[in-house]
Amino acid sequence: MPETARRRLRRTPCIGVCSTTYGDLVCRGCKRFAHEVVGWNGFADAQRHVVWTRLNRLLAESVRAYVTVVDEKRLRSVAPERVPDGDALPVEVVAFRTMRARPLPMAALGLAARDRGDESAAATRETVRWIDREFYTRSRAYYEASFKTLT
Repeated sequence: MPETARRRLRRTPCIGVCSTTYGDLVCRGCKRFAHEVVGWNGFADAQRHVVWTRLNRLLAESVRAYVTVVDEKRLRSVAPERVPDGDALPVEVVAFRTMRARPLPMAALGLAARDRGDESAAATRETVRWIDREFYTRSRAYYEASFKTLT
């Protein structure tokens, strides 16, 4: 990722819904690992970049499991200003943030739901919940594959 794009990423992945304080090893909000949440402010830019890269990759994979971007131009035109770093992100991450912030019908966002006929705003909100669960599942699997030791 170019240096200018790296600097434009949000300062922290935190979304204010931390579950690590309750003992989760993977935060249900931002999907970072507990040690990353605790150490974030002390991380060097390169360390933060590694975390951001993993989170964006796992989120993009999760989005692709439920949604297809059919009109990227339309998606980027309706993406809220809360996605200011959108040009530096995978289009699927922009799609998720847009769906979460603007739960319009999928077609209005330039998206199509996979294997579903309901394209309403209610379906968009439900799809966001499914994607978020998938993202959490993938993040936990990544954590377990990376840090669990055999006894």
